[in-house]
Amino acid sequence: MASDLSQFKIGFIGAGNMSYGILKGILKLGDINAANVTVSAPSANNFPRFQEMGVHVVHSNNEAVLGSQLVFLAVKPHLIRAVVAEVSPHLTEQHTVVSVAAGVTLNTLEQLLPAGVAVVRVMPNLPCMLQEGALLFSRGKCAKQETGNLLKHLLSACGSVEEGPESWIDIHTGLSGSGVAFVYLFAEAMAEGAVKMGMPSVLAQRIAAQTILGAGCMLRDSGKPPAVLKGEVCTPGGTTIYGLHALEKGGVRSAVMSAVEAATERAQELGRK
Repeated sequence: MASDLSQFKIGFIGAGNMSYGILKGILKLGDINAANVTVSAPSANNFPRFQEMGVHVVHSNNEAVLGSQLVFLAVKPHLIRAVVAEVSPHLTEQHTVVSVAAGVTLNTLEQLLPAGVAVVRVMPNLPCMLQEGALLFSRGKCAKQETGNLLKHLLSACGSVEEGPESWIDIHTGLSGSGVAFVYLFAEAMAEGAVKMGMPSVLAQRIAAQTILGAGCMLRDSGKPPAVLKGEVCTPGGTTIYGLHALEKGGVRSAVMSAVEAATERAQELGRK
């Protein structure tokens, strides 16, 4: 695969955190030459961290598209129409356009782009910056299975990569995109509980973070459902079952389900605008 991609060229329109995290993962894979990557943005504020990776940085979106085979649209959703209108004259059936803009549907992108251009919609999350992300992508009408296979390979170093129907993208946004913040809230609450019981705040935060990291690794790597792992921690009459009872009385399960539902519905609402 590495020899097949040694001359493969990629363009990024947008130099924000998502571009940085995705590009960092792609280059970590080792198949893509940094010299074959171009990142464009109107401001040079974020350029230094991209230059450290050895990629080209430019202010022209068209320059990022010209010569590239894979183009990532990593700009704010409200900028998509203007950016696509700008670069469309340079896009052909030889290009694949990957959008990470939340709420912008495949149908919208295919209407905006020239006919025959392959389109993929991908939803990453913030931990992609550390190559521990959860990504879900959906292919448009002109994107073949080989395109999906290539994208899954390129993004594999960014974290977990899954393909599914577009209807899952908004659910993924609620579960994993917004879910990162839900986990942070839970970590904050755990640490504050420890502070209330007498532990120093900084130490409580470190332990809460490590607890969530370790639990997440066990959940990912053991193959066991959450309910089974939860049961393995509990002992009859022990501390954990008492704590879980308190959480249930506080409505944590219902609140979390409602949070995912609310975030998903908001993503769907944005997609209709």
